[in-house]
Amino acid sequence: MTMADRIQALRKAKGISQEELADHIGVSRQAVSKWESEQSSPDLEKVILLSDYFEVTTDYLLKGIEQKADSKEKCGQGGQDARIYAAGGTSVNVIGLVTAAMVWLEEQAQGSVAIGLIFFAIGCLLYAIGQFVGENKTSARKWFIAVNVWIVLLMPASCIFNMMQGIAGGHWWAVSPFPQMYRSFAAMGMFWLCYIGICIFMDTMVFARDRKTKNN
Repeated sequence: MTMADRIQALRKAKGISQEELADHIGVSRQAVSKWESEQSSPDLEKVILLSDYFEVTTDYLLKGIEQKADSKEKCGQGGQDARIYAAGGTSVNVIGLVTAAMVWLEEQAQGSVAIGLIFFAIGCLLYAIGQFVGENKTSARKWFIAVNVWIVLLMPASCIFNMMQGIAGGHWWAVSPFPQMYRSFAAMGMFWLCYIGICIFMDTMVFARDRKTKNN
């Protein structure tokens, strides 16, 4: 395995794109691409930056000499994984949606939507913190968006749907965290068809972008 292979393997193991690695090291994406395709090699300063970022020794990058087990353990201490923040944010968003639905079913109060939005804001903030301080950001971003588009989109889409029906039918109180059927099954069916279609489309785009990044 060459140094180019090791750089590429470390980058993919970290779940980041060439552009993200370039941003961390302070070079262009083209420079990283050339390193991984053996068109050029990083200078000593960049090798040190790469070793710090990937938490490996410069000997491993330059010569493929594996670091000692105790060194690996020290390098792994104190690291934060952005996927943990993403999972926590997703949990908060699920709780928000469920809580909003329960409050609506119990009290028929429009405030249920506000409660859900507050939870969503907290959940997305947790995810954002992970993107700022954690590792494995690309993987965390992929799964957070893929899952949470189904959660976060439902409530605002339902409110718009309900209000549109309310304007036509006089039911202005119909601001609820899930769709209400006032007129016909056809309208409800159209709502779910559009909602599912949009979510599937966004998930497809997310995973297509991820495959493209891994192939770079």
